Amino acid sequence: MNDMDKGRRNARILALCQALYVCAISVDLTLTSITGYQLAPDKFLATLPFALITVGAAVVTVFAAFIIERLGRRIGFALGALCGAAGGLVSVWSIVHGNFWLFCLGTAGVGAFQGFAQFFAIAAADSVPKDYKSRAISTVLAGGVIAAIVGPVLASKAKDIAFDTVFAGSYLLVAALAVMSALIFLLFYRDVDMVDAQSKGEDRAARPLRAIAGQPIFVAGVATTMAASATMLIVMTASPLAAVACGFSIDDGASIIQWHLFGMFAPSLFAGRLVARFGVMRMLCVGTVLMACCVAIATSSETLLAFHLALLALGVGWNIMIVCGTTLLAQSYRANERGKAQALSGLLGNIAATFATLTSGAVLEGFGWSILNLLVLPPLAVCLLLVLRWRGTSRATFGEGIA
Repeated sequence: MNDMDKGRRNARILALCQALYVCAISVDLTLTSITGYQLAPDKFLATLPFALITVGAAVVTVFAAFIIERLGRRIGFALGALCGAAGGLVSVWSIVHGNFWLFCLGTAGVGAFQGFAQFFAIAAADSVPKDYKSRAISTVLAGGVIAAIVGPVLASKAKDIAFDTVFAGSYLLVAALAVMSALIFLLFYRDVDMVDAQSKGEDRAARPLRAIAGQPIFVAGVATTMAASATMLIVMTASPLAAVACGFSIDDGASIIQWHLFGMFAPSLFAGRLVARFGVMRMLCVGTVLMACCVAIATSSETLLAFHLALLALGVGWNIMIVCGTTLLAQSYRANERGKAQALSGLLGNIAATFATLTSGAVLEGFGWSILNLLVLPPLAVCLLLVLRWRGTSRATFGEGIA
């Protein structure tokens, strides 16, 4: 089996592990705010466990990149999954014993799993030639399609199956899914060299991080992933609370999240091919238009249908922007620069995501649902400007560090 075949095989394995990860994280997305509300000594702290998922991912991201660089992706991804398993088990213990602060530690452990999982797509991209990168990224993200639908259902069905304590069974499921992911990586995943690395100057010394980060293609890629993550999370985090405030039930809120998750991952079945055919610039415009559609729908109506349509558009827009941004990032560095480049891009993305998650509730409470959605527009505008800047420079030279 040559490296190309191994790369495609790894993409399918990563898609399976992406499905397990999305299934596990969707349990947390569905139940953590409710569980936090039940356990919190002060209801003001109810969303802290949810926010710590993102914070945990942000803290772990830099370490994850260098662990992966040093130990290889097979071992690194398995360690990340075991962090998720530990977080799930700690969450179970804390729920059974009514310990809010330990529950926060458990969700941070799941966040560490997320910190490693965000490298799944870039791992697939690094394993295949340039023309196949966007398809490989799309293949991995497609692994979350069924999981996005099944996860919230499993979260609800499993909540009463263990220890005679509500929600303990759901977080036990998180641990089990993470263990399965770790085993798959250890048994079936194989590390491969970065494709095309030799032809792109692997024998040359690695450039300083400032030189890599100063490339318009790197800036455009980071801006795209940061804008996609921040705008998606600020709206998604607030949407169940906004729906309940509008008189809808908790089950309605869960349904909104379910359709949002479907929107996040279903386009992966075709987004990579669309990016390969029409190019990053055109598809990025499609993604930003869909994000803007979310804003238009959310600010014009507060019916249940409007919530579903807005969050569905938000999810689809996020998916397309992530595929575009990751495709750009994968072409901005050489193989011997991979660790520090991915660490920086992951850290910046998680900082944006953490800020959005932590401020979402306060913005909703202080300014309302419509204003919160309007805040999506400025980051999207900045992203488009930076991508246009890259496109202008790429006509002269398409990035010295393309992999």
